[in-house]
Amino acid sequence: MAKELKDLTKRSENYSQWYNELVVKADLAEQSAVRGCMVIKPYGYAIWEKMQRQLDDMFKETGHVNAYFPLLIPKSFLSREAEHVEGFAKECAVVTHYRLKNAADGSGVVVDPAARLEEELIIRPTSETIIWNTYKNWIHSYRDLPVLCNQWANVFRWEMRTRLFLRTAEFLWQEGHTAHATRQEAEEEAKRMLDVYADFAENYMGIPVVKGVKSANERFAGALDTYTIEAMMQDGKALQSGTSHFLGQNFAKAFDVQFVNKENQLEYVWATSWGVSTRLVGALIMTHSDDNGLVLPPRLAPIQVVIVPIYKNEEQLKQIDAKVAGIVARLKALGISVKYDNADNKRPGFKFADYELRGVPVRLVMGGRDLENGTMEVMRRDTLEKETRPCEGIEEYVRDLLDEIQANIHRKALDYRTSRVSTVDTYEEFKEKIEEGGFILAHWDGTTETEEKIKEETKATIRCIPYDSFVPGDKEPGRCMVTGKPSPCKVIFARAY
Repeated sequence: MAKELKDLTKRSENYSQWYNELVVKADLAEQSAVRGCMVIKPYGYAIWEKMQRQLDDMFKETGHVNAYFPLLIPKSFLSREAEHVEGFAKECAVVTHYRLKNAADGSGVVVDPAARLEEELIIRPTSETIIWNTYKNWIHSYRDLPVLCNQWANVFRWEMRTRLFLRTAEFLWQEGHTAHATRQEAEEEAKRMLDVYADFAENYMGIPVVKGVKSANERFAGALDTYTIEAMMQDGKALQSGTSHFLGQNFAKAFDVQFVNKENQLEYVWATSWGVSTRLVGALIMTHSDDNGLVLPPRLAPIQVVIVPIYKNEEQLKQIDAKVAGIVARLKALGISVKYDNADNKRPGFKFADYELRGVPVRLVMGGRDLENGTMEVMRRDTLEKETRPCEGIEEYVRDLLDEIQANIHRKALDYRTSRVSTVDTYEEFKEKIEEGGFILAHWDGTTETEEKIKEETKATIRCIPYDSFVPGDKEPGRCMVTGKPSPCKVIFARAY
């Protein structure tokens, strides 16, 4: 067993430490010289690239196009939408000068006081303001609508307590920003994009999610409604895994974006925005991985299959190389990403442990006896089960096995979530259950005051009001567990990242 695995903290002992160690030991990311920022290493970035590629295809299938908008936003732009600026003011990084100069005493460079900007610039915490200032130049008539833009970018929000992938000052994301002629179109767009996120989470990440709408207290700053997908991690905490916002006409009015409708009348545009970030990599780790390392869904694994030879001498290695070459070619022809690791600088045992740590879904091994018998050892990472299979037809077997692994890790996550869902009717019962973790469904009177009281006393928040029935009876009216006031349905509470 490789040293990395011997040192990995068990989830049952300290889940938070297990996560932090695994991100570093699996070579996904590390802390940078800039406080609160991370370096995403090649293997971690390869996972993000696969996510990005799949999501980008899904966005384009729904008619969206990519664009790019500036990193720097004039401070005055953020002042135009009061709720928006209030939501982000404490997280903004501000550029005040445009030049450095050498210090007079030769000690290095200093900010040139003569180079102060007339107006400070904000490093984007999100791009609604700069984009809607731009849309004013693009939109004049109903014929210019809808505008369906997405950008892949980085954003910056000062964070005091950071954790790799889950919460960093700078992170990568995509942000869609769309403009529509009617309220109905905009609301449909916001919900359609949430469906895209849910599809991606379930069918590519293997993560079961709940779709719902946020409470007023939890919605995006400047939105009329925020739609969300919520996932449960293995410690029972919730993770917001994607949001889509119906912005109404707030930003159109703030930036005077009007269009001439079909009746030749001026009207303000209706808007949405939606996004997911590198936080999804953290979600992937925390949902599926185990005490041996990463467990990656095959559809997002950078390497789906690794082949390791075990040989006594160079002549035997050459024979294995020749046999494996055809298998590699046939796997690639099936669209499977495969690595043949015949490097002689590491022992097979180290390679096994290393690829297990990195979550490669399938490992194939060929030794001298396998060469004679025309067989290979197959190990699946999700269950660690091994079997010996004939080389003939191994490619189709592996293809089907990858599909089975993808389905199995989703099924396992779904079973776990089901086991951690409970329903309560009283606040005392709620306080007991929340200490156990998981999702709790309870009636709430719809007021911010009650929501804040629950958060202050239990550290639990309303994750969402589910679209559909989540457990039997949750859509039936009742009484708030705290105040006893009428409640139209139960909502999902949890402690969250």
